[in-house]
Amino acid sequence: MMRTEELTLNVGPQHPSTHGVLRLVVTLDGERITHVEPVIGYLHRGTEKLAEGLNFTQIIPYTDRMDYLAAMLNNYCLVHAVETLMGLEIPERAEYLRVITMELNRVASHLVWFGTYLLDIGALSPFLFAFNERETILNLFNELCGARMTYNYMRVGGVKWDAPEGWLKKVDEFVQRMKKKVDEFHTLVTGNEIFINRMRGVGKYDAETALAFGLSGVNLRCTGVDYDIRKFKPYSIYDRFEFDVPLSQDGDCYARYLLRLEEIRQSLRIVEQALAQIPDGPVMAKVPKMLRPPKGEVFTSIEGARGELGVHIVSDGKDKPYRIKWRRPSFVNLQILPKLAVGLSMSDMVAVLGAIDIVLGEVDG
Repeated sequence: MMRTEELTLNVGPQHPSTHGVLRLVVTLDGERITHVEPVIGYLHRGTEKLAEGLNFTQIIPYTDRMDYLAAMLNNYCLVHAVETLMGLEIPERAEYLRVITMELNRVASHLVWFGTYLLDIGALSPFLFAFNERETILNLFNELCGARMTYNYMRVGGVKWDAPEGWLKKVDEFVQRMKKKVDEFHTLVTGNEIFINRMRGVGKYDAETALAFGLSGVNLRCTGVDYDIRKFKPYSIYDRFEFDVPLSQDGDCYARYLLRLEEIRQSLRIVEQALAQIPDGPVMAKVPKMLRPPKGEVFTSIEGARGELGVHIVSDGKDKPYRIKWRRPSFVNLQILPKLAVGLSMSDMVAVLGAIDIVLGEVDG
């Protein structure tokens, strides 16, 4: 047997395939990986500790900087927890606007994943097509709240302000166009033999493994586990909409690719129903200017773009939280990478990491 010397290789923290400032210390025996150690913390900003010195409204912009590809969902998770603690009733129109913006943001996030993932494995055109559609969503958000990525739009009790005139019609036009674009993405990529050979059977695991690692979102549902918090424990007004939870039994990179594209379809389906149902009325409940939730604690979670996003708030009755702790799906999902990477080549490890779909702002917190 040929004896080789193991090589330790640094991948990142400045490397396009790590999707941010993630460092992977990879040990190679020849061309095969024997060990991977993710090194995180390069983007750590102490969000949870900073929040203890801020009132609840001031914390909202900090949530934008966690999963900065799906900031509307972060905004909602925080305000939903505070509203639950305070027992607030939210105006109907505000809830519809929240659902519309959250699902549009989920679509935008999956489009970034689709485009950058195809770049990781060598295809340029899908990236350009995906970002072209994402740009439309960002323009819609810019018109709604004055920002493209860090929105600060949700408020405890509702939303910052109502949609401008004609905005909902523009959203509907985008939804109708995007439904056709998903078909085009499949035509462009999904049946490609090179793509299928790169994805199918790579990074495979079963439901038992996924549950043991605490995976959520697509990384869990690709093993056949039917767990989507919008269905399992409905929040906001999600119980009013008809949509499916895409599932697969295959548990590989190809399954995760197919599920995210199908999730785009289901999000568009929810937005379409919300646009048809949205009522007139106020977008903000009557809440005091300085929020002081009662003493107690609450944990709420939502279906984020990358899995179960949760927040635990401890209140001592003051205008600032005593303690906040986030359950960040990117951080949890990343933990399975060292297990999946052993025995793979470097090119396959890039495919596996991309299919997990992490955002470093959410990993580091």
